Amino acid sequence: MVATLRPKSGAPRSYRFPAFVDERLPSGIRVVTAQVSKLPVVTLLVLVDAGSTNDPHGKEGVAALAAALLLEGTAWLSGAEISEKFEQLGTSVESGADWDSAFVKLTALSDRLEDAAVLLGRILREPAFPEREVERLKAERLAEILQLETEPRGLADEKFSEFLYSDDSRYSRPDEGSADSVASISRSDVEGFFKANYRANSTTVVLVGDISTAAAGNLVAKAFHNWPSGAAESQRLIATPRTNRKRVHIVDKRDAPQSELRVGHVGLPRKIPDFFPTLVMNAVLGGLFGSRINLNLREAHGYTYGASSYYDWRRGAGPFVVSTAVQSDVTAPALREILLEIERIRTTKISIEELSLARDYLDGVFPIRYETTGAIASALATLVIYALPADYYDTYRTNIRAVTVDRVLEAASAHLHPDQLQTVVVGDARVIRDSVASLDLGELRIHDQ
Repeated sequence: MVATLRPKSGAPRSYRFPAFVDERLPSGIRVVTAQVSKLPVVTLLVLVDAGSTNDPHGKEGVAALAAALLLEGTAWLSGAEISEKFEQLGTSVESGADWDSAFVKLTALSDRLEDAAVLLGRILREPAFPEREVERLKAERLAEILQLETEPRGLADEKFSEFLYSDDSRYSRPDEGSADSVASISRSDVEGFFKANYRANSTTVVLVGDISTAAAGNLVAKAFHNWPSGAAESQRLIATPRTNRKRVHIVDKRDAPQSELRVGHVGLPRKIPDFFPTLVMNAVLGGLFGSRINLNLREAHGYTYGASSYYDWRRGAGPFVVSTAVQSDVTAPALREILLEIERIRTTKISIEELSLARDYLDGVFPIRYETTGAIASALATLVIYALPADYYDTYRTNIRAVTVDRVLEAASAHLHPDQLQTVVVGDARVIRDSVASLDLGELRIHDQ
């Protein structure tokens, strides 16, 4: 058999993100249009500055509930009839909310777009928030909360945020609300939130596909001609930590065979000057399958099937988190290795090989993320939400390639804080307490589930 050499990879192909036009209509609505005419389809994405950070205190979850209810009925159409009308136009529509915005999204054939957009505009202008649907969605959320409380992974995520952020931070409570807050929400709360936040100067409509800029502006002006003027009242965004001292919390789950681990601290807002070095740094630490944390815990020690780290990017400082699950008897050793990896990347330069692996991955997967009109629309929404520069996607790969070993070390030293780490373990306290206490992770607290 004749051996063959593996072909060498060539130079990365050039890539240019689709050109787009960003304008504001006389009504105050912002319109972002990218003409991509490969196929006769258009994605329409409506963004409103009405995310969960706008929730009134004590009514956490109302933003998510309002967004979900937008498509559940008007005075002249039920939720089922709305779905049927969009199906007749060859499309479906979805809505929701995250921390920073609410959205409504559909993709339609070009010759059906105007009908779909006009229908959507009317529905969004005139939601009825039927009492029955309000109660149904509240019941679904409350059932979801009960399920999360029995599932260690979801419980660990929820408790980590609670222990990480101060009580006056919206980030300390789930984005879709807690059992108490959701139960307290009334139909009038939903309607009041909608009227206060869904306004023209708080709205951006993104259109991507087989449509010109002029046609997009005319379409939005027609579909949203009665959208309320003005902007929502800005909310003060608080992302302060509950404590600046390291602390460990064990959420006792009796007889649990595994421990869910969350280790981290208050992280960074999305718009920071050294975003790209931080992105590469985290890729090396825990953002890839071949990252240090995963190779250590999974490959070297066999503690877990997978471990990762990530920054949850938001307008405010979202959390930095290391996440994994291990057998109860290796809880303390796994935590020790996580701490060692965090300290190592802060104090010692990564290798050229690690840098190349992270940069090659982030550079290589970038173009394939934006192959559909829906993906491009979501990318443009990111520019809007985080006020990123217009050339962000065109310069992304260059900025990734410009990251050096020294800049990774600088980012790790600046943005990883071992002395502030909050450690949350959901597991059997009887089994893990003594060994975890021996690690000196800070004051140890035991919590009932």
